Amino acid sequence: MMTDKEYTPPKVWTWDPEGNGIWSKINRPIAGPTHDATLPVGKHPLQLYSMGTPNGQKVTILLEELLALGISDAEYDAHLIRIGEGEQFSSGFVDVNPNSKIPALLDRSTSPAIRVFESGAILLYLAEKFGHFLPKDLAGRTEVVNWLFWLQGAAPYLGGGFGHFYHYAPVKLEYAIDRFTMEAKRHLDLLNRQLANHRYIAGDEYSIADIAIWPWYGNLAKGQQYGAGEFLDVLSYPHLQRWTQEIDQRPAVQRGRIVNRTWGEPSEQLHERHDAADFELRTQDKLGS
Repeated sequence: MMTDKEYTPPKVWTWDPEGNGIWSKINRPIAGPTHDATLPVGKHPLQLYSMGTPNGQKVTILLEELLALGISDAEYDAHLIRIGEGEQFSSGFVDVNPNSKIPALLDRSTSPAIRVFESGAILLYLAEKFGHFLPKDLAGRTEVVNWLFWLQGAAPYLGGGFGHFYHYAPVKLEYAIDRFTMEAKRHLDLLNRQLANHRYIAGDEYSIADIAIWPWYGNLAKGQQYGAGEFLDVLSYPHLQRWTQEIDQRPAVQRGRIVNRTWGEPSEQLHERHDAADFELRTQDKLGS
């Protein structure tokens, strides 16, 4: 087994602020704000503060799907929170999400405004508020919520576990990569088996379960997550591939996945979204930067 060196944990752990390298401004062992800053507020009732990570994509995809149904009250402003620069630790952001994680939503259509944090909670809130992508019957609703909660528990194993040790960690540890690869492969097999008998994750209807899971496992199945497509043999999951491609072709998904995105092709980066026309006029290739 390959390791960098033998590590003996100290009796009491102490934090080295520089010890996380590129993660030094994202991870820290304390909560609360580090600086005072007021969040921007746009013209729409729904104010989203986010970044185009898989968790951020969940919310913008759902909002774009709602708008595609003609629900004008789902119009929103998506403000970019640069988590690599620590903007999620501002006093304004902490007021909306005390956990200092994106995405965070402020619904100003009510008085007082309602804050919603945790991506799964935001999906449930919006689905219930607007009455779409969540079945009304108890059995159907429960199955969707089953898979929504599954994703909320599974994604940290994929991102913080497999993705971190396979792609981001400065030292490649065989034990850690094997541990989380096994779990990621189990997830892929689980989804493939579920989709062998269902068009969508929770049944025959497209729902917030699909919207939650696709940014994580759909992007993984496309080979676009962590550069790990070949390593995980993603093409060996045919039912997951079929579902991934079907969701990928939805226009609302194509729009929502690029909102608050700051990497990749300039045409697939819309740093902030304040109007539907921004997709045509304000992607980075149009802005020339």
